[in-house]
Amino acid sequence: MLLKEDHKEVEKQFKLFEKAHKDGATPAAKKKIVDECIRLLTTHAHIEETIFYPKAREAVPQTEEHVLESVEEHHVVAWMLSELQHTEPDDERYDAKMTVLMENVRHHVKEEEEEWFPEVRKAMGRTALQALGEDMAAAKPNAPADPLSLSSAEA
Repeated sequence: MLLKEDHKEVEKQFKLFEKAHKDGATPAAKKKIVDECIRLLTTHAHIEETIFYPKAREAVPQTEEHVLESVEEHHVVAWMLSELQHTEPDDERYDAKMTVLMENVRHHVKEEEEEWFPEVRKAMGRTALQALGEDMAAAKPNAPADPLSLSSAEA
């Protein structure tokens, strides 16, 4: 599933950041990783909010509470991403902000993948999931670059 692939790509960037932090990488090197995380997470949140969540609620109406919780978590993540975008990488808080972001995203991913994605996959079936994956992949190039442009970022 496309969303799980996205989750894996984000986790790969998180591990690169953790290694860079541990190895004492330059602020510029860390910023490059963070910028990629911002891009990946903003795109991912956009396709979840505009395509996947509505389809999940349609396929499994009882996921509504999970979807609403996920959108609230996206709200927090969008603002954290914006904070990182506007913090210089040599700021002493930069690494701490990224660490908090990683903790939030990892918690969010674990909940989605373990608590309700399996139910949605089962209810939708292979053909519908394949079409949904194609729709989500096609939407990626149109995702906003600014995390505060996400619908979940609205107050």
